[in-house]
Amino acid sequence: MKESGIVMNMQRENLESISGIVDVGIIVISHFENPARLEALVFLKKVLKREIKALIPVTTFLGAYYIMINCLRLPRKEVKDSLIRTLEVKSPAFYEDVSVEDAILAIDYACIYNIESWDGYLVSLAKRFGCNVIYSIDKKLSRAEGIVVINPISEEKMKKYHEFIKKFTRKN
Repeated sequence: MKESGIVMNMQRENLESISGIVDVGIIVISHFENPARLEALVFLKKVLKREIKALIPVTTFLGAYYIMINCLRLPRKEVKDSLIRTLEVKSPAFYEDVSVEDAILAIDYACIYNIESWDGYLVSLAKRFGCNVIYSIDKKLSRAEGIVVINPISEEKMKKYHEFIKKFTRKN
């Protein structure tokens, strides 16, 4: 019983004073070798340690696995091991709930703002927790009214990352 009280307190703390929501691109970039990885990792570590009070939907790791395997064609075992190591940190930054209400709002926002349903989910979480920031490399999210997109990776590193990805995906 005592342990469940600790978990509930962690969940309450997890949902107080949220500065933003972390998108899947940050998770992808921080989990394979590329020019922007170090900056993405520094940001991710700050979130996991709660130096930055952002939420990371656990579902971003499912999306990251899909992108890394199907789009980047990275080795399955390496991707699995890398993502699971991060999830095993068991940080209070991880947000584990996808409610029916969030799914409905996600689809609604996706339709209204002409964004992907996943992005609509991030918008619904931001609005639910009273923050207007989504940490993302996806500029399309700025279409959502009242949302500020912050890319925690410098423009210089993002430029190098995009050049790297063009070459990398041609090879694979």
